[in-house]
Amino acid sequence: MAEINLVDVSVRDGNQSLWGATGLDTAKILQVAGQMDRVGFRAIDFTSSTHMAVAVRYFRNNPWERIRRVRAAMPNTPLQFITTGLRFIAWQQAGPEFMRIVYRRLQHNGIGRFIVLDPMHDIDAVLEAAQLIKEEGDAQVMAALTFTLSAVHDDAFYADFAAKLARSPHIDLFYIKDPGGLLSPDRVKTLAPAIKAVIGGKSLEVHPHCTIGYGPLTALAAADCGAVDGIHVGIGPLGDGSSLPEAGRLVANLREAGHSVPIDDRALANVTDYWWRLAKAEGLQPGTPQAFDASFLRHQIAGGVMTTTRRQLSELKLEHLFGAVVEETERVRAELGYPIMVTPFPQMVMTQATTNIVSGQRYVQVSDQILRYAMGKLGRPTSPIDPVILDVIMDRPRAKEIAGEPDFPDYSDLRRKFGAHLDDEEFLLRAVMPADQVDAMLAMGPSRATYTPEAAPLMKLLRELIANPTLKDVVIDRKGLRLALHSGASAGKM
Repeated sequence: MAEINLVDVSVRDGNQSLWGATGLDTAKILQVAGQMDRVGFRAIDFTSSTHMAVAVRYFRNNPWERIRRVRAAMPNTPLQFITTGLRFIAWQQAGPEFMRIVYRRLQHNGIGRFIVLDPMHDIDAVLEAAQLIKEEGDAQVMAALTFTLSAVHDDAFYADFAAKLARSPHIDLFYIKDPGGLLSPDRVKTLAPAIKAVIGGKSLEVHPHCTIGYGPLTALAAADCGAVDGIHVGIGPLGDGSSLPEAGRLVANLREAGHSVPIDDRALANVTDYWWRLAKAEGLQPGTPQAFDASFLRHQIAGGVMTTTRRQLSELKLEHLFGAVVEETERVRAELGYPIMVTPFPQMVMTQATTNIVSGQRYVQVSDQILRYAMGKLGRPTSPIDPVILDVIMDRPRAKEIAGEPDFPDYSDLRRKFGAHLDDEEFLLRAVMPADQVDAMLAMGPSRATYTPEAAPLMKLLRELIANPTLKDVVIDRKGLRLALHSGASAGKM
C-alpha cells in the first residue's frame, strides 16, 4: 500500500463550501497557523482571488498582509492559491502584463503552490498562466482536471488533456478536482489510472467533495487504485457536508486499509479542537456526513454556491423557493451549453436561475457575466448555447454596450488612472475592486493577530453595545469579570 499525503482545504475551500467564504478573518487563521504547520500537510489550500476580495469587503483585512503573516507563522507548509488563469477578482480576463504582477506579488508574499484551472479545459490558457507563474517565481504549478458528467467528459478526454499538459516543463503535478462531489468510487478507479499513465512521474492528487455522499469512499478508492498519492481533506467542522472528507476519519480509514499517512496525529487533534471551538463560539454550522443524493448528478451545483444561495434566499425570506431555484439551475445550465460547474460558472448559472425564479420571468434580467459568456469572452462553451435563449440574452441594450468594451482595461491605462508609482499591491486591488472598499481596508490598518473562541460571545456583545448610541452606562458583572462602559468610554477590571 502507498504513502498518501494530505492537503488541507479548511481555510479556503472548506470555509467557502460550508461558511460562504466569510467564516474566517486573518486573526482566526493566524491563531491556528503554527499548529497547522506542525501537522505535516503537503500543502494548505489557502486562498484565491475571490477569498482575497472577501477579506477586503467583509473584514477590511489586507489580503496581502494575510498571506505574509500566515506564511511567517507557517514556514514549512506551502500555501496554495487557486486561479482560473488570467483572472484576478474581476470577472473579465486580464492581460498578461497585469497577471504577471499578480503572480509576482503572490509569490513574493508567500504563495508556494498554484492550481491553474481553466473551466473549459483550454490547454493554451493553462499553459500561458503556468508559464507566467514560473517566470515570476519558483512556486509549484498544479494543473486541474475538473470533473463533470457529460457525454464528452470521459476518461479519454481527461487523459488526453493531461497528456498534453504533462509535456510542459511549467506543469509540476496534477489533481482531479470534483467540485460537485460527482466522482464515484467506481469511476475514480478507471479515471485516476488513465491519467497517471500519461503524466509519467508527476504526482496526481484527488479533490473529492462530499456533497452527495461519495467523497470519503472515493478518496479511499483513489488511494487503493495506486494512481493517487495526495488527497484533499477538511478538518473537524470544516470537513464533510459540501466540503472535503474530514481529515481525522479519513486518516483512520486510510491506515485501516494499510496505507501510510505521514502526519502528526497530536498536531492534527489540536487543530481539530481549535476549529470546533471556533465553530461553536461563532455559531457556524459544521459539515456533517452526507447521505447519497442522486439529484446532484443532474444539477451539479458546487457546495459553496449552494450554501451561499440558500443563505441569500433566507435573508430575503424566500427560502421556500430554494427547491425551485435548484430545478431552474439545471434548466439554465443546459440552455447555456453545459458549462462545468466550477468558479465562476456555478455562481453565474445559479444567480441567473435565482433571478428567473424570484422575478417570475425567465431571463428578463441578465447579469453582465452571462452576457460576456454568451459573447464568448469567457471561453468556448462545451456545447452551443440554445439559440432561442441566446437571442433572448443578446436582445437588450446592455449587450451592445458590453460588446464594445475591451475584455479588461489595458495595463498602461490602469497605471495612468491609479498612479504610476502606486504600490503594486494597492494598485492590483484598486484596479478590480470598488474604491470605497479598498479605502476602508487601508483605514483599518494592520489586522488583529489574536483570536480566542471563548471570548467571541463577549466581543460580539461589546460590538452591539458600541453600535447602539442610546446606551450610556452598561455594566457586565460575572464571576471573574467586571466590565463597565460609561458614556462611550470603556474601562474594565478583573
